[in-house]
Amino acid sequence: MKKAGILGSGSAGQTLAAGFLKHGYDVMIGTRTASKLDKWKASNPLGKVGSFEETAAFGELIVLVSKGAIAKDVLSLAGKQNLSGKTIIDVTNPIDASAPPVNGVLRYFTPANSSLMEDLQAAFPEANFVKAFNSTGGPTMVNPDYNGIIPTMFICGNNDAAKTEVKTILTQFGWDPEDMGKAEAAGTIESLCILWCIPGFLNNQWSHTFKLLKK
Repeated sequence: MKKAGILGSGSAGQTLAAGFLKHGYDVMIGTRTASKLDKWKASNPLGKVGSFEETAAFGELIVLVSKGAIAKDVLSLAGKQNLSGKTIIDVTNPIDASAPPVNGVLRYFTPANSSLMEDLQAAFPEANFVKAFNSTGGPTMVNPDYNGIIPTMFICGNNDAAKTEVKTILTQFGWDPEDMGKAEAAGTIESLCILWCIPGFLNNQWSHTFKLLKK
């Protein structure tokens, strides 16, 4: 039973934590406020709750699912020594909370030709970041049902072994992983969140996802 540490206790973090429990992982969620997870803990009695530092030390695999604006702070609280050598599934997007969507289009705080994951990888070079799960909504992150069609999850990262680990997880979670290469691809993958959100903001449609077709 591999240990998964989930850094972030919002709805997406809770969904992924329950998903890892479903697939046989030992799971701890890291949070600043343990009481906000009382309901989740009642529904997932095998799950554990701890601080960010405790969760990072616990996890053999780390899932970063905080708001993008505080992602670096969360990792700092987790402790570099607890992240070294570990795979970190980076679910974050650099959404600029100070700028509302314009005609359904989100604004990002990262500059052009850059990405949040590249910034995080540079700040924590001993960890192995893999971008994944950032281009869909919480309710469809774990074994989504699209009438037999397996949706695509785009990933990238610098460490091939870490990406192999994440591909296995994505397959367990009902996704077809598509490797887009090294960390430089993260900005393009992060921008998929902007595209994904447009039907939601314009039409209140949030259940869709992406599928790459090959010939």
